[in-house]
Amino acid sequence: MQAKKSHGPLAGIKVLELGTLIAGPFCSRMLAEFGAEVIKIESPDGGDPIRQWRVLKDGTSLWWSVQARNKKSVTLNMKDPRGQEIAKKLALDADVIIENYRPGVLEKWNLGYEQLKAENPAAIMVRLSGYGQTGPMKDLPGFGAIGESMGGMRYVSGHPDRPPVRIGISIGDSVAALHGVIGAMMALRHRDATGGRWNGKTGEQCVAGQGQMVDVALYESVFNMMESLVPEYDFAGVVRERTGGALPGIVPSNTYTTQDGENVVIAGNGDAIFKRLMLAIGRADLAGDPQLARNDGRVPRTAEIDGAIQAWCSNQPIDGALATLKAADVPVGKIYSVRDMMTDPQFLARGMFEQHAFEDGTPIKLPAITPKLSVTPGATKWLGPALGEHNHEVLRALGLDDAHIEMLKNEGVL
Repeated sequence: MQAKKSHGPLAGIKVLELGTLIAGPFCSRMLAEFGAEVIKIESPDGGDPIRQWRVLKDGTSLWWSVQARNKKSVTLNMKDPRGQEIAKKLALDADVIIENYRPGVLEKWNLGYEQLKAENPAAIMVRLSGYGQTGPMKDLPGFGAIGESMGGMRYVSGHPDRPPVRIGISIGDSVAALHGVIGAMMALRHRDATGGRWNGKTGEQCVAGQGQMVDVALYESVFNMMESLVPEYDFAGVVRERTGGALPGIVPSNTYTTQDGENVVIAGNGDAIFKRLMLAIGRADLAGDPQLARNDGRVPRTAEIDGAIQAWCSNQPIDGALATLKAADVPVGKIYSVRDMMTDPQFLARGMFEQHAFEDGTPIKLPAITPKLSVTPGATKWLGPALGEHNHEVLRALGLDDAHIEMLKNEGVL
């Protein structure tokens, strides 16, 4: 698909992606969505495995359309020294390198942070791995599921009488990717504040800003989301356990089932909100109970309060329950499936779906880009590229002519 003119707040920022699957590619995807030029290195032998994950169209994952949108695909055999040399040239020309290999892999290819920093002091490398670049577990493989488990999320997910469950997406990888984006933005700010981008091509004297390594561990990114887990245990010996659909220690905030079998989340945990909620469900006795006026008084009576709310929901169709509680200014929401999202007025009013088309004209909707910036919003310039689609464009910019590029392709380097 033909690229549109570059735009967005990160226009002019060059990113090299050395990674596969979710954490690293999601990190660089967000930078690409806001205007950065992202060059993704893929193996000539099939490319990123995510190309074949889940639902496919013509042999390529629909997920790929989103995960690789706005990226340029370049194939390199990283086991070949010539492939490593090309990758190094691209890395030295980049503002940010994003990678999610096991620690030590890039060093074998002469692409480690210290190796690049020796030639480009402004180098910024975002490294996403299971356990980080140091520590006794650094060399172990670590996917998002392991990060979710070690970081504490799995332990508190599910019902107390059953084994822990996973969220239905790879949340550990995605949370780590967002930490990577934040780290990259902070590192770019520091680099620019200390001198700016390195320009080794011109041969001119220039003061390079200070680059750095952003070390993102999947388990630490999940751990960072765990609210008051640590101080509660350290001070009071409290180990947070699984509580099903409820928010522990904050009452009422739970999932309830309506007469027609639908599920709603009701958050009546603010003191004034609780009173309005009880009046809306016909429980003036609970609304006026002084013991329940504050959260610390409600917690010991959680089962009673949840039982009252569930009893009311059991006699209400979902539309009636939603209308009654919204009229009482109580935070309430249906638990949405994607089918619900696609027709929901709020999703549509906010433009949360983008209409695109594949090369053969087949229409496809993608999720819109977030967050929404009022002056420099992100945009989808093209869908996930074909494997090696940008080989000639990128390698010509490095000074290779077409004959050299074809020779590298024929010899298995590209």
